[in-house]
Amino acid sequence: MGFNYKTTAFAASGLAQEAMKKPSLYTSYAIAFVLLAATMTALVFFVIYPNEFRLQSMVTSRCGSRPSSSSLSSFVEPVTPEPDFRLLIGILSLPDSYERRHLVRDVYALQPGVANARIDVRFVFCNLTKEEQRVLVAMEIMLYDDIIILDCAENMDNGKTYTYFSSLPKMLDGGGRPYDYVMKADDDTYFRLQLLAESLRKLPREDMYYGLITPCLNWRARDHYMSGMGYVLSWDLVEWIATAETPRNHQVGPEDKVMGTWLREARRGKNEINMEPVMYDYLEGEPRTCYRHELVPDTVGVHMLKNNWRWATALKYFNATVGLKPSNLYHMS
Repeated sequence: MGFNYKTTAFAASGLAQEAMKKPSLYTSYAIAFVLLAATMTALVFFVIYPNEFRLQSMVTSRCGSRPSSSSLSSFVEPVTPEPDFRLLIGILSLPDSYERRHLVRDVYALQPGVANARIDVRFVFCNLTKEEQRVLVAMEIMLYDDIIILDCAENMDNGKTYTYFSSLPKMLDGGGRPYDYVMKADDDTYFRLQLLAESLRKLPREDMYYGLITPCLNWRARDHYMSGMGYVLSWDLVEWIATAETPRNHQVGPEDKVMGTWLREARRGKNEINMEPVMYDYLEGEPRTCYRHELVPDTVGVHMLKNNWRWATALKYFNATVGLKPSNLYHMS
């Protein structure tokens, strides 16, 4: 039964009149009751009644949820904003390349997070063929969950890239568009995620083909293509590869040139983004060219890091270990 403040006020008034006819003790009790009733009436009018809907909504919104420290200062749960874009980086690897994967995994794990972007790094290879692979790769998956195993025989230029791109729509079929961009990258390429993200953030989300155009001195040549060090396709091109006859019927050949051929023949990838000179090959004892030069501060990606020395040189140049804290547990001379 609800609280009837009108009835209470009326009853209190009647008691006050009766109190005028009774002894003083009764009068004191009556006055106290009147004051109590008046206080309750004021509470209804000025505190509970104006806010009853707001209080009810706050309780309802929190019902069934676990209290958190943030709820002490706000009754509204913070909403995680949608990222500006989502990028999948697929690094083509080999099942036995454990050491290289661990190095590359550490390189990307140590890079600071990129604001307002989702970037997923995955290692991509074909079916496992040895028992030790099944054990060791399974351990990697359990620890890092960053491996894609394609249903194909391991190869470099005999359809692996086609299988990678064409398999993604079915693999990632969860409704909606899982990524805005998909990259194919080599495991000897170092991408600096912050600069990569900034270069992608305002680019077209449709019909986009991004990378280092080859030949770089004549990128308008009819047979140009993006270097295999790492190139990006918008998601609509990935879906097209998964269903079109041109890629399915022409899989064999240098994978980066083959990709360029698919797009030219189908008149796709018209939004070409050439990232020369901030994507390039590492220079060491080789002639400098338009796509091979010294390390530069605004590098987005550097390729041909074929050994640990080259990786260490590049990582030192870009201050990858600047966050190392001093400790008595190690001596770094």
